Amino acid sequence: MIDPVLRDGETKMAKSVEHFATDLSTIRTGRANPALIDRVMVPYYGTPTPLNQLAQISAPEPRLLIVQVYDKSQIGAVEKALRTGEQGLNPASDGQVIRVPIPPLNEERRREYVKLVRQKAEEARVAIRNVRRDELHQIDQMQKKGEIAEDDSKRAHARLQKITESQIERVDALAARKESEVMEV
Repeated sequence: MIDPVLRDGETKMAKSVEHFATDLSTIRTGRANPALIDRVMVPYYGTPTPLNQLAQISAPEPRLLIVQVYDKSQIGAVEKALRTGEQGLNPASDGQVIRVPIPPLNEERRREYVKLVRQKAEEARVAIRNVRRDELHQIDQMQKKGEIAEDDSKRAHARLQKITESQIERVDALAARKESEVMEV
């Protein structure tokens, strides 16, 4: 009776970690990564559309991204969206493809990105703790209704805490790896 609640909690926590990992991929490091611009929103015939749905993005060199837009009439809109994006990129188009040089990061910008990584890590930890709180509430409700014994409830609380700690450790490991990538010159 308790196992489905714990599995559900673990699944939700794992999804929070996956979301965090996806968020981290959008943070710039010294190397070009197609995920940096995957989520740039481009006005495509009046509808904001993620760039990865409108173009193929590749990184042939460590400091260069190549964007091949499927609909060539949208190259200007894609280029404008990249230029006005928050990454501070300066794309150049030759009419067929868009070349996006990735400038090296200065020390101040690296520190800002480390702060951003830490902020996102804390958001992920909070999301995991919120899942734990909800699942603990559900277990307590089951105990109040008499569906489970008090001993089973205490064991479930302990198991849920272990699951929570393991997921938070995953978040911390991902954050530490990303911080070292950002600070790498």
